[in-house]
Amino acid sequence: MDNMVATPENLTDRLKRWCTTAWEALGEAKLLASLDDETVKLLAQDCALSEQELRDLIRKGPHAADEMLKLMKLLGIDAAEAKLAEPAEFREMHVTCAHCREKSRCRRELANGMAKTDFPEYCGNADLLLDMRARPELRSE
Repeated sequence: MDNMVATPENLTDRLKRWCTTAWEALGEAKLLASLDDETVKLLAQDCALSEQELRDLIRKGPHAADEMLKLMKLLGIDAAEAKLAEPAEFREMHVTCAHCREKSRCRRELANGMAKTDFPEYCGNADLLLDMRARPELRSE
């Protein structure tokens, strides 16, 4: 079953996914807009981000780095363990993925099974992912 190639999304499914993502991002942005400047500043500090980085991330929506988590799973990296062991690197990877310009390629290669071998060619997190994959304590397999 794992060797099956995922069927491409049809236009209706893509539009539904896009609308859902946009709706979620709008909700997150509205929530952030409702916060006073001091609260936003404190949240940003807690996340080790600048206020602008936090705002940018929230605008991208809650699924902006889903590809990173899928790739970690594909590579046999336990994301929960990685987050506990390397919180700063995990956070930076999340930001890098959220801002990535290769999302279409990443999604396509995750769907067709090529991401496991080809990700170093285009992934901004490739070095960290390769390092994590080499650490037995972070392996999920």
